[in-house]
Amino acid sequence: MTTPLTRRPSGPQLAPRAASGLPEDVRRVIAGIASAPGAWCPALSPDGDRVAYVTDRSGTPRLEVAAVDGATPPWTVSGPDQEVVSVAWSPDGGRLAYLVSPGGSICAELHVVRPDGAGRRLLAGEDPRATVFAGGWTGPGHYVCSIAPGDGPDADVVLVDVVTAEQRTLARGGFLSVTSVSADERFVLARRGPRGYRHIVVAEVATGVQRRVLALDAPGGLASEDGRFGPDGSVYVRASLPGPPFTDRAGLVAVPLSDDGVPGEGRVVLARPDADLDGYALLADGTVLAVWTTDGVTELWLHALDDGAVLRRIGLPEPVMPGWSLAADGATLIAELTGPRAPRALWRVPLTGGDRAVPLPSGPQHPDPALLVTPVRHEYLAADGLRLAGWLYVPRGVRGPNRTVVSFHGGPEGQERPDFSPVAQSLVAAGFTVFAPNVRGSGGCGRAFTTADDGPAREASFLDVPTTVDRLVAAGIAEPGRIGAHGWSYGGYLALVALTRWPDLFAAGATLAGMSDLRTFFAGTEPWMAAASVTEYGDPVADREMLGAISPMTMVERLRSPVLLAHGDRDTNVPVAESVQLHQALQALGATSDLLLLPGEGHTVVGRDHLVELSGRVAAWFDRWL
Repeated sequence: MTTPLTRRPSGPQLAPRAASGLPEDVRRVIAGIASAPGAWCPALSPDGDRVAYVTDRSGTPRLEVAAVDGATPPWTVSGPDQEVVSVAWSPDGGRLAYLVSPGGSICAELHVVRPDGAGRRLLAGEDPRATVFAGGWTGPGHYVCSIAPGDGPDADVVLVDVVTAEQRTLARGGFLSVTSVSADERFVLARRGPRGYRHIVVAEVATGVQRRVLALDAPGGLASEDGRFGPDGSVYVRASLPGPPFTDRAGLVAVPLSDDGVPGEGRVVLARPDADLDGYALLADGTVLAVWTTDGVTELWLHALDDGAVLRRIGLPEPVMPGWSLAADGATLIAELTGPRAPRALWRVPLTGGDRAVPLPSGPQHPDPALLVTPVRHEYLAADGLRLAGWLYVPRGVRGPNRTVVSFHGGPEGQERPDFSPVAQSLVAAGFTVFAPNVRGSGGCGRAFTTADDGPAREASFLDVPTTVDRLVAAGIAEPGRIGAHGWSYGGYLALVALTRWPDLFAAGATLAGMSDLRTFFAGTEPWMAAASVTEYGDPVADREMLGAISPMTMVERLRSPVLLAHGDRDTNVPVAESVQLHQALQALGATSDLLLLPGEGHTVVGRDHLVELSGRVAAWFDRWL
């Protein structure tokens, strides 16, 4: 079905600030879903009695500290105007290092505070162009992180004295992101390289000499994401291990390190053909705690470090664990857990067996689970036979074809998982079926699958979109002519690509922070983001013609379906101009489009009022046009 164009005045038109058109009871349900608070990024104190974490129970992400046993109410230690990103507890328990997003900006600042809220101060990132990337403590008074100056693509690994705020550069250049520092601070492990081709280097602090931990032709040498110094003197690296096409999953490789920092030959410690290693911890008893992800679901396994044997499988009450903090004795961890009917919350998880996980008593209240649905994993084949999958949300009582919204995730290396999605659940509450696919280029299916849309291959990856729609219609899930496209970040770009390339495929579209022109994206994004994205999209100079050919702006006159463009006005990751310029072009053509600018928001919308507004506006938009 082709939606007729409606001529509107040219120039940016701000969308109405209400979810008009939806019944009052539906609006109330959506507000309850989208305003549900969460808690995430836990950091246990060294004594295990307290936990620091980020929570938006106040309406904006703040830093709280709570007693693990709930004996005292939680207290806020961040500043009243600070939007907190992450936190790490010092090894002596005396300080908390945390990142702040000033006014929604992606250019984070490093702050420090005592657990009682005293002594709060800025340590790094005072230059608004600079960006601090999270690192970790190396001792009671030192925090190591990487800092991009803002006027170029590189970041340096920097050791920050939290008492004097003095900075010492440990390693320079090449998108360095610190992952570990040796106990004697002689060596640093850091991640280098652009997206999809990152690798771990060991850098000698005294000389600055850097060496690849894994050779290019070694298992995992083509792409490694994380590295840790082990108790046995080896370096343990999480890396994508080679295998047949689309099965090269992330595993763990042990690499001996000589006294002068020269890596030896690696040994694969952990590998699974059906799962990716998302995280790991080396325990003092010679075991390794492994966080596996299979089909989007988290599995927590305890392995022997010498031969990788499975010693124990730890059950989790929710399917996805995005974050966690291990107790010093290795007996328990505080897990950030989420599921389709459960916003992110903190749980105490025993690792020794016997006891079950229990939620922390200070956790925020969740929405009524009766208002939410649990998606099911739906598999299907791409046009070339590649196996694809996604998560299908169906409103209660719906049987047969229904109005359907296809929702594309960001990244594009992101992955749709069975976690809490306020927008998806809000759409379901408004009566829509929602399908969230993992098209090629997504994470969770091995490195070859993730890189299958890089550069010139992106054209072919677009074909997964009409295939997805065809399969939904053929399966009796979606109703032809009443299908919408939705997406965030890269997913917003992919939705716009579909609306311009196949103008009759979707009856309406809604995007959040999507790129409309990859050429202007490269010109306007942060320098380090542009440099890291070359392998993903193409070189902004050498591949300029190709970037133009795959940009929705170059085919804007083909877009015939009504489109809602939402964007945080402080976004410098995907600059807000990406939505503004497309809206202006559509208005000039007399097309139906609305522009929703969210003041003070960056690339991710975090303010509760704005989340409610966005969810309601998206649901009302599709309700109007589908």
